[in-house]
Amino acid sequence: MFTIANGIILKGQNLVSSRENIVVEEGKIIEIAKDAKEGKIIDVDGAVVCPSFINGHIHIGDSIIKDEGYGLSLSEMVKPPNGVKHKALANATDDELIEAMKSSMWDMVNSGTTHFIDYREGGLHGIKLLKEASADIPIKPIILGRDDSFYGDNPDLSQVKKAIKKILKVADGIAPSGFGEISEDVARLISDECSKQGKISSIHVAESESNQIESLEKFNKTEIEKGVNNDFSQLVHVTNPKNNDLELIKNSQSNIVVCPRANASLNVGVCRLNEMLDMGIEPILGTDNVMLNSPNMLRELEFSLKLMSVYYKSYIDPKELLKMATTNICNHTINNVVQKSFIMEDNFAEFVVYKSFSKNPYLNICNRCETKNILYIINKKGIV
Repeated sequence: MFTIANGIILKGQNLVSSRENIVVEEGKIIEIAKDAKEGKIIDVDGAVVCPSFINGHIHIGDSIIKDEGYGLSLSEMVKPPNGVKHKALANATDDELIEAMKSSMWDMVNSGTTHFIDYREGGLHGIKLLKEASADIPIKPIILGRDDSFYGDNPDLSQVKKAIKKILKVADGIAPSGFGEISEDVARLISDECSKQGKISSIHVAESESNQIESLEKFNKTEIEKGVNNDFSQLVHVTNPKNNDLELIKNSQSNIVVCPRANASLNVGVCRLNEMLDMGIEPILGTDNVMLNSPNMLRELEFSLKLMSVYYKSYIDPKELLKMATTNICNHTINNVVQKSFIMEDNFAEFVVYKSFSKNPYLNICNRCETKNILYIINKKGIV
């Protein structure tokens, strides 16, 4: 048992700021109060205590080729099966992949992340490698698998069904790359089976303008319309919405994950965070491909904070931005797969203590803090 004393706590799903103490016993928060004190006392003297980060979208497998292919197009970099990343993954040994993933996971842990949602390449074997790599690291991967049988114009749907069921026995959901690579028949099989089993179905949509134009020309539907119509529980990017795409998402059960640094790295646009927030949409934040960017959520927060202000000529609320990296995940059931704790009594203790630089605790994290400014990382097992 220990007490984090005299901290500025960002508690509850709305990250309400208050100066209180937190008592932790056997991985759970048992009391939050100004005078609460039990066990070992850790006086943090006004430091900011915030829920740990969840990285809402990452491709951790391409940790093996950091910064390779810079300046190439989206398709040249990441479109299966011939993108730079897919060729690299095909040529890497298991040991190389495992060591690279371990390194990226430790980068995430050290910068305050305790959960991440991974688009897992490599079928069943890829899932096995990530589980092996993460076994001794204090971080929780939420694994979304895929299989080569999903792709092509005329896939064998019986084989697709078998692959989906095999993947869902060992993964938290399924995430094909995008609608440019799969048919709507395959999309429907994925979302239906994931829903039936209470797991995540996720897909990239509207990452580039060209993807949206191609979808409209071929199917008279945007990629976002396809994602919503096929009941995917999670839509990633949504960088280039058309017409009433955002209204469709707002009125659906789908949640959004945005990746501003990756969009900038691939020169595909700026996501409409300000507009989404004005509409009452609550996005989740992710760092995307490790080959493009570090998986450091502090860097994602600062970049997003400033990009949105200059691009839309309107300041984004730093508290709303911080919620995208922490508690917004709690507002989406995502079929009960992601159970992310926020700071309240009886919840799991998963939070980070940051050095305080300013009177605004939200800007303190989004605008000021770096990995070296993290004083303590707390998870279910204690102090990391």
